[in-house]
Amino acid sequence: MHAPNLKALTHKRHQIEENAVVAELAPITAWTFQAEVAIPPDIAPVLVQGEQPIAAYKTFRDTAVFTTKRLIVRDAQGLTGKKVEIYSLPYSAINMWSSENAGTFDLNSEMELWTRSGHIKVNLGKGVDVRRLDHLISSAVLGVIH
Repeated sequence: MHAPNLKALTHKRHQIEENAVVAELAPITAWTFQAEVAIPPDIAPVLVQGEQPIAAYKTFRDTAVFTTKRLIVRDAQGLTGKKVEIYSLPYSAINMWSSENAGTFDLNSEMELWTRSGHIKVNLGKGVDVRRLDHLISSAVLGVIH
């Protein structure tokens, strides 16, 4: 019976640890907000008592709505778009966020949200004011919006 190679085992352990870190940092989902739009009237049935919509953004096939309590992202699916998945992210679940404005050569701005469930990346189109969005999230997470 051969003794295990300590160097090989140590290398394997480091690979496993690195893969775990990468998995933790990888987004669990990603959304693209293309432009700010009017709040869709059909969001009302999803809202709870006392919850008010604040702002809405066009996504690839649907909308994302910021309310006084959470971020709601509707994602129309399938060829007809009749199947709709709704993501609901309470502001209380956001642990940390970052925002990055577009630069001279990098024309994309983005936000990243770290939540109890994982990391969410939000790509922002040219029609989205990253600082307004950052202020919305800051106000909501820090309790300024009631």
